[in-house]
Amino acid sequence: MSQLCSRPQAFLDVYRGETTMKTKLCKLIDSINPAHSLDRISNLVDNAVNSFRVRRGAVQSREEFETILINFFCHIENVVLKINPQRLPHPDIDWGRCTNMLRKEYGPNGDITAFEIAKSGTEGGLYSVLKVIARHMAAEYASNYIGSYISDFWGSLSADEKLAVSKEYLDKYGHLIPSELMEGGAVRVRAFFWKVLEEHPKIVQKLRNVNRGA
Repeated sequence: MSQLCSRPQAFLDVYRGETTMKTKLCKLIDSINPAHSLDRISNLVDNAVNSFRVRRGAVQSREEFETILINFFCHIENVVLKINPQRLPHPDIDWGRCTNMLRKEYGPNGDITAFEIAKSGTEGGLYSVLKVIARHMAAEYASNYIGSYISDFWGSLSADEKLAVSKEYLDKYGHLIPSELMEGGAVRVRAFFWKVLEEHPKIVQKLRNVNRGA
């Protein structure tokens, strides 16, 4: 049993040869634990990034810039999602997704800003732009992974079970939630409990990194 779902009595149960059954919530928390979601996907993306080769750290034209990013996006997707046979780049679609990520990072004119960085070689040049794309791809993949588990979990519960699960979560992990959200019987938490579950791996990861001095 993972630390997140353990309790002091569990150690006594094991010593006595008794078994402790995991609740549905505990099984979900295990599945979306950062080690299985955020960390694992980040490592997969990092490995894919390291296997992509560019000849230099700056580009000379807008066409070269777009071609590299399109090929990079396609490469990451093929490696991380283990697409077999590997797909070829779809210039319009892949560039559109890259543009969205660049705008999230750099603002409304993100693609122009990123091109200037890649062309000038400043602020990390092309490599820093590729890392931005990789980071956003990792976040998207992790969100989809976590979301699929939560969707299946939530859809399997009855109305009464949903109420019980939210109470169980607050009993076990209420200390992770900002105190102002816990006021008034944690009404806001219960109303948006789906979002709370989605944020859980990120909260745990941040706390773990703080404890490690990251």
